[in-house]
Amino acid sequence: MSLHELSAKARENRDGVRAFMIDNVYPAEERMMQELADGDRWQPIPHVETLKAKAKAQGLWNLFLPESDLGAGLSNLDYAPACEEMGRSPFASEIFNCSAPDTGNMEVLARYGTDEQKEQWLTPLLAGEIRSAFAMTEPERASSDATNISTRIERDGDSYVINGRKWWTSGAMDPRCKIMIVMGKSDPDNASRYKQQSQILVPMDTPGVTVKRMLPVFGFDDAPHGHAEVEFKDVRVPASNMILGEGRGFEIAQGRLGPGRIHHCMRLIGMAERALERMCRRTLNRETFGAAISTRTVTRERIAESRILIDQARLLTLNAASMMDTVGNKVARKEIAMIKVAAPNMACQVLDWAIQAFGGAGVTGDYGLAKTWATARYLRLADGPDEVHRNQIARLELSGYDETPSETGGTADVMPSTDGGFDGRPRFMS
Repeated sequence: MSLHELSAKARENRDGVRAFMIDNVYPAEERMMQELADGDRWQPIPHVETLKAKAKAQGLWNLFLPESDLGAGLSNLDYAPACEEMGRSPFASEIFNCSAPDTGNMEVLARYGTDEQKEQWLTPLLAGEIRSAFAMTEPERASSDATNISTRIERDGDSYVINGRKWWTSGAMDPRCKIMIVMGKSDPDNASRYKQQSQILVPMDTPGVTVKRMLPVFGFDDAPHGHAEVEFKDVRVPASNMILGEGRGFEIAQGRLGPGRIHHCMRLIGMAERALERMCRRTLNRETFGAAISTRTVTRERIAESRILIDQARLLTLNAASMMDTVGNKVARKEIAMIKVAAPNMACQVLDWAIQAFGGAGVTGDYGLAKTWATARYLRLADGPDEVHRNQIARLELSGYDETPSETGGTADVMPSTDGGFDGRPRFMS
């Protein structure tokens, strides 16, 4: 299947999501924003709950789960067009029960959870009855190195005791958040730095769990979802809450973050598409010095570059999704890293140009551009910063080359062969 060909299932779900958005989500965005502003910002938005029930009734629910009979049976490639549609509205992913970090947590439980863990936590998450959080990042550690974490998970009889401090625990502010997946060190002296960590289930109401504060993103609180700093002080949970087994935390994280990263990218493309649409409409309908802004060369250049950047990011995303489906997340790690760099940077640039086209209105809350830009900018850090992904891309790119002696006694570049190996043919650069 080429990147331009969608399967019948992908088209059906994309068209279903698109129609639902047109009929139900876009017309109600102002209402949902008003409900958030008028009431307790940290309570569920009433009309979002109404639309969730409607989407569920239409079968537009849990579309994200690949390789599982618990979702809609979509591959990563099939899911991409529907996820892009969801990215066009800040309310949409929750309405379809496809929002982070619940999607990643559900994938972890579906892949690695015991039957008991699935029954207690996965079932209500799939039903949209509760929400969840993922606690990995720490304020005292450079979290670009995931092996750096210091939160301790120590075995004590039939329990584990957890001590540490996490932040950017997205979703922990939500009153519906009932469970966290916490990553910490259970074996800090293990010779392998990738086997020192474990992941464990911690109910939010466990004694010793304290939500210390809400962390705003460029001044936006992201209510009622939010991002929190959370303290764990002598938090005791049953040993049966351990996921997969001690020392498997990094392995779980790698399995979890690949899909999470590409889902963010899919949504970012939708965000950027809507920003471009708004930029076009705004510049066509406003004049400066006697002519529409859209006639200005600088405006046309920005519109053209936006279209190029969005389409490039979409094709990179579809390529990564296809590779995840065909060769697996581990083999596709370079492609996942590439899109995780490209998509947020693309969205930041397109949104910046859209804000510029709107002038003073662009930095207000009236059009959602400032909030969407803040989300895109934040995603250059979430699930690994640009620098880490670029380093991985370069390392993987370099791994296929070796220093083969040339005829002159120096080294010659080694040419990749067509089958993905390296045939040893020198490639001399002028």
